[in-house]
Amino acid sequence: MNDLRGYFLSELTTDRFAELVKWKAPLAVLVPVGSVEPHGPHLSLAADTLISKAVALRAVPKLQPKVTALIAPSVDYGVTDCAAGFAGAISIPPAVLTPLLRAIVDGFLESGVAHVCLINNHLEPAHDRAVHDAIKGYVRSRASVASPLSPRWGRTLSDEFKRGECHAGRYETSILLAYDKRYVDEAARAKLPDVPISLSDKLKEGVSRFADMGLERAYSGSPASATAAEGEALLDKLARMVAVEVLEAMALSVDEGEDEGGK
Repeated sequence: MNDLRGYFLSELTTDRFAELVKWKAPLAVLVPVGSVEPHGPHLSLAADTLISKAVALRAVPKLQPKVTALIAPSVDYGVTDCAAGFAGAISIPPAVLTPLLRAIVDGFLESGVAHVCLINNHLEPAHDRAVHDAIKGYVRSRASVASPLSPRWGRTLSDEFKRGECHAGRYETSILLAYDKRYVDEAARAKLPDVPISLSDKLKEGVSRFADMGLERAYSGSPASATAAEGEALLDKLARMVAVEVLEAMALSVDEGEDEGGK
């Protein structure tokens, strides 16, 4: 598994998967979690899922050789109540999402996988709680969640992210430019004015919907200032987040400099 081939579970046969379960290094499965949600006039409705996939792909080499890692098919739908009223907001309730994710984790563990990590980049609080609820009750070595909503990791990210002005703004747009610019409408995003509205502040004030927050076009932050270079740096930080969460949960050593988030 020293190139991109074999990273994705969707590319494996049953025999190859069975071999990896018995491989000398323990097998971890990374499950990208996202949403179908408006991300302004310039980003894909699947932006959050795409970011989770990009992060998973960058995390695999950081886990090797201590862990053999596979990227599972993604969970593409989530709790998207904040975006209600905008075209393309497809929401499922937490009571559906949590057992779905838990069943996926159960299935992989029962198949012989050593660890399952849910990688979440849809940052609506109710959605993130539903993702964390899916691993409640598991022994820590068996399941984890990697999410930038954790203060440990959020503080390592960009200033825009820390301000909460990061829905389809510079933060997410930069990441998608680095991952695959086909998911960014460059002509549209170049014309977009800054929207300096903090979602985190609005949520603390009890305002829960984008429309009521003043996000007239379903974005906040500064998408026009996004760059692929910043996206590369952010992807590296998010991939490090995944690697540390998995290695620590599995009681494996974390290389010096890997744990930027601290404890």
